[in-house]
Amino acid sequence: MCDDHSVVPSSTPTRRAILGAFGTSVVAGLTACTSPSQPPQRPTSAASPVVAQSSAPTPSPTGTKRVRRTFIPDYQLPPVVGGLAPVITKIPTKNPVVFLTIDDGAVKSPKSVQLLAEYDYPATLFLTKNTIADNPGFFKAFHAQGSLVENHTVTHNVNMVRQWGYQQQLNDIAGMQDYATQQFGRRPTLFRPPGGAYSTVMRRAVASAGLKAVITWEAKANAGKMDYQVGNSLRPGDIVLMHFRPEFAADFAAFRAAQLAAGLEVVLLEDFLGVAQ
Repeated sequence: MCDDHSVVPSSTPTRRAILGAFGTSVVAGLTACTSPSQPPQRPTSAASPVVAQSSAPTPSPTGTKRVRRTFIPDYQLPPVVGGLAPVITKIPTKNPVVFLTIDDGAVKSPKSVQLLAEYDYPATLFLTKNTIADNPGFFKAFHAQGSLVENHTVTHNVNMVRQWGYQQQLNDIAGMQDYATQQFGRRPTLFRPPGGAYSTVMRRAVASAGLKAVITWEAKANAGKMDYQVGNSLRPGDIVLMHFRPEFAADFAAFRAAQLAAGLEVVLLEDFLGVAQ
């Protein structure tokens, strides 16, 4: 649903203190998908590296938990200036990090949360109300796994920048703000435009809705392979787009292969930007 469009383009510790033992809590979230999971607690320091809608099955843990590296962010999110939210396409960083984002929420396969949990990959979920409203509880298991829900509008109108004025755009964006807060207990801080297209009017509406940035991308996992707008491999600071689609497992495998080949660590975008809370 999010096809590519041409786009113009603090230190906050990661949220992993309890994730090594989250199995029991996630089992409850995966089998019931009805109540919010307790948010993961944060370690006290990140200055140095540290070693279909039916009930979902328990994630299969890996035999050996991978060592998670953490990094001191070397990038600060620009502020809202002149009433316009900044647009972030790639994070300029010297740290070997990559950011996984997953859009929409159309296909609610238990395999998706299982894969993120098994490989301990946090992701930013840009969800659409009209897409997830049939089963919002499904996505609460991702919160327990370490991911966060962000704003991808109520309707996912890919033509909203051309068809709608400021107030209609604001209503659609603010409506998802309220819905996500009610469902997941956290007010989104980041916004992804449907289809990737944005405008000055949209940037103003995003800021008015209380969001801190418009997030686009330059790399995506699609149809079981990686597509790049720049170069032919992942680079430090890349924001990668995926979708909740039937080919989720193949897309995830393509992303994981590219991430490992590039020697990058999957880091939660909100943590690196300091907007997780």
